[in-house]
Amino acid sequence: MTTDLEAILPILDRLVAFDTTSPNSNVELIAYVEGYLKQAGISFRRIPDPVLPKASLWVTIGPPDRAGYILSGHTDTVPVTGQAWTSDPYRLRRDADRLHARGAVDMKGFIAVCLALAPRMASAKLATPIHLAISYDEEVGCTGVKPMLQEIARLPVRPRGCFVGEPTGMGVVIGHKSKHSKRAIVRGKACHSALTSEGVNAVEAAAELILIIKRVATDLAANGARDLEHIVPYTTGLTTIVRGGIANNIVPDACEVEFEFRGIAADNPRDICEAVVAQARATIEPWMRARDPSTGIDFVEVLDYPALETPRHSGIVQLGCNLSGNNHTSKVSFGTEAGLFDAMAGIPSIVIGPGHIAQAHKPDEWIAEEQLLAAAQFVRRLIDHCCN
Repeated sequence: MTTDLEAILPILDRLVAFDTTSPNSNVELIAYVEGYLKQAGISFRRIPDPVLPKASLWVTIGPPDRAGYILSGHTDTVPVTGQAWTSDPYRLRRDADRLHARGAVDMKGFIAVCLALAPRMASAKLATPIHLAISYDEEVGCTGVKPMLQEIARLPVRPRGCFVGEPTGMGVVIGHKSKHSKRAIVRGKACHSALTSEGVNAVEAAAELILIIKRVATDLAANGARDLEHIVPYTTGLTTIVRGGIANNIVPDACEVEFEFRGIAADNPRDICEAVVAQARATIEPWMRARDPSTGIDFVEVLDYPALETPRHSGIVQLGCNLSGNNHTSKVSFGTEAGLFDAMAGIPSIVIGPGHIAQAHKPDEWIAEEQLLAAAQFVRRLIDHCCN
């Protein structure tokens, strides 16, 4: 009899072999999953991105006319560029009870568990359906799941709950912060650095913008609302990327700044970002345009996703606790697709998955075998629950 681990590892080995770093297509991985599901006699629907060479899969196992539960995972990963790996990041390497590869923990391990147990779902007499939602582009702002969520929201029978398998050590996460990020494109006027009064220094204007962001973030940390269930219990903000200048003797005419705010439920990061924009319009642009009317700052949205705030007493939280055998709940500062399942499709959601976020996004990313087994036990219990 094949054990859970013996079923999971070959699938995980195949999944990590696909370089699905966010800029890349995930279609080859999706085709592999489709072939696997076909062999198990499981139907699915591919949902292509309207522009990019990418796709999601929506899988329903069990009666489609009843409200069921979703197991959700994303296929994209962060890059390995510049990281010092001790082995090929796209080949699964076993070291004692650790399994190393890019995406092993975030979050192809969870997808492998779901696929390994999909034949068991198909052979069980499910009274309540189980859905697999396999998406893309989570790492660049939870964007790829949106076309699938638009279709899920139009289903005649809406699923009753969603488990998003981001790495939580199989702990039940009921909340995470929201995020809004902008790019500021600063347009200055170039001239020789010996004649600074004739130019408009885009880098210096960007520096003033960065100071505004810093002051707002500092005030939120000192005086803002609090949610003590978060490790960082307040809304945070920072500048993340700055690009500008071309030579030491030229007043720079261009600079780009990216910044973000991550909000607890009491705050709206979009509103905070707009307040930063308003301050920049009022205090930075006037002196720029006094020198040259063609200068200024353009702001564009980079990404935006909602917070997750699932009540402890809700059915999906209680079920998650029962299936995991863990009555403790928590919140995390990193974002997930769970907030979108709730906001876009009205599906109550929690985050629960194998491994730990500290093992992700780093050289020699890894997941422990016991975590995969804990996730398999969770899914087995869900199958049993859906049979009753």
